[in-house]
Amino acid sequence: MQAETAWLILVVLVTLRVLPLFLLAPVFGSAPAPALFRAALAFALAAALVSATGVRLAQPPASVERLALLAANELALGAALAFGVAAAFAAFLFGGRLLDLQFGFGVANLIDPVTHTQAPLLGIGLNLLAVTVFFLLDGHHLLIRALAASLERFPPGRSITELGLGAVAGHAGGMFTFGLMLVAPAVLAVLLLDIGFALAARAMPQMNVFIVAIPFKIAVGLLVLAASLRYLGTAMGRAFESIFRYWQALLS
Repeated sequence: MQAETAWLILVVLVTLRVLPLFLLAPVFGSAPAPALFRAALAFALAAALVSATGVRLAQPPASVERLALLAANELALGAALAFGVAAAFAAFLFGGRLLDLQFGFGVANLIDPVTHTQAPLLGIGLNLLAVTVFFLLDGHHLLIRALAASLERFPPGRSITELGLGAVAGHAGGMFTFGLMLVAPAVLAVLLLDIGFALAARAMPQMNVFIVAIPFKIAVGLLVLAASLRYLGTAMGRAFESIFRYWQALLS
């Protein structure tokens, strides 16, 4: 009976580590499923991970206060892991926001199906493309394997003070780098157009640059973005790899 209780406590703790990925991260959290179903799925995955890895608590909690502390540690660790996934996919939203500002789409927003908040027009398109590519590359399987590795490297019962929290700031900063990298050709093309139209406005003050420039910038920007899609896979791969590098640095 004690062994079954210890196993159940361990599964609940691992569930708290896994649950933020199903609630906050764009990959598993992108499906419009009820929160209760996601919690049940996280519990099932946690039970499978515990059984597959054979991880055990170093010392069973001797009191309710100790159990609550362990639960808080696992929940905070799960939130830190989910942040790594969310920040990597936020790079696509950031890149879309840059394009929206350059193209003049900044006045239009859509509802993000994952966060249910307003998001940039092109950012949602890039984000949905990234989620699709991530699943096509079996990235969700890699996430599950990384979760199993996290149980072996950082088993339940350890304090979050032992985490490499310095990796959080570096990963958050990388979001801006990857976001600019994704849309750099289109942003550069539109920037050059802006410079050209600025020179034209000085040479021909009677020309209404605003009316002429907006549709021209949209057309050229979308064409350059479409032409650069063939190179987008490399930038996407680096953004996805940053998730696992961040997890490794966090748990080291």
